[in-house]
Amino acid sequence: MNTATADAGSATRNDQSLNDQPDTRKLRRSGEDKMLAGVAGGIARYLDADVLLVRVIIAVLTLVSGVGAILYIAAWLLIPADGEDVSIADAWIAARR
Repeated sequence: MNTATADAGSATRNDQSLNDQPDTRKLRRSGEDKMLAGVAGGIARYLDADVLLVRVIIAVLTLVSGVGAILYIAAWLLIPADGEDVSIADAWIAARR
């Protein structure tokens, strides 16, 4: 195999791997990996992190300063659930109009 053939083969593999990646990631509350509202599961999936780590961070923020609970409730209201286009807050605002 010469270098031109090797370069052509690697270019083909690189183009294929780019096509295999999803075009966009959307932050959604998880419907499968949830304990309360699916916020931690959705954030973990979005960040490609362990859901336990996200839950521990939220718990620590809640115990230390209470900010974790506020952020969790805000995320629950503002992040749409899996399979939905609008969040709870968007639906509530649209219903009030």
